[in-house]
Amino acid sequence: MTITYVDTCKLPTPYGIFNMHGFADSVNDKEHVVLTMGDVTTEAPVLARIHSECLTGDSLFSLRCDCGAQLQAGMHKIATEGRGVIFYLRQEGRGIGLLNKVKAYHLQDQGLDTVEANEQLGFGADMRDYSILKPMVEHLGIQSVKLMTNNPRKIAAMKELGLQVTERLEHETGRNPHNAHYLATKKGKLGHMLDGE
Repeated sequence: MTITYVDTCKLPTPYGIFNMHGFADSVNDKEHVVLTMGDVTTEAPVLARIHSECLTGDSLFSLRCDCGAQLQAGMHKIATEGRGVIFYLRQEGRGIGLLNKVKAYHLQDQGLDTVEANEQLGFGADMRDYSILKPMVEHLGIQSVKLMTNNPRKIAAMKELGLQVTERLEHETGRNPHNAHYLATKKGKLGHMLDGE
């Protein structure tokens, strides 16, 4: 097993107090965290979000994407319900890494869309690996989830891991003039389930 549990601590946030569980990936030399609130081991489906790290959106408040808004909305919804989980995976730039993401952004500045930019750099449109979720889910004792996502790949990945997805909850937020083309590309080329125009 490449993913190993490290430790758990309290994480007070503006949305409430979460438990933060640390996991180490020995193969990819990555460190992932899972935030939980309430008892996630019961049979009732757990409100869940799979969130890939986005330094620019999550921490630097970039308007080029909707990532930061999605993370905050997910934390708020879990806090409102009093129970849930956020898998925070260190897969920056759909898995291409931060510096390659800077290169991809530069290509987007010149007119390419997010998929074309990744492909011009020699990457796939989406390089993320969701199989790393399995040991995290097993460690936390999660049986089924209500998944906050617009991405059909995340639903398929959870089902492939043998985890029941009882419901997909629309999670569209953070639309603005700077990311309209980005969102249109996610919908048109990556099949994301987005309603806004």
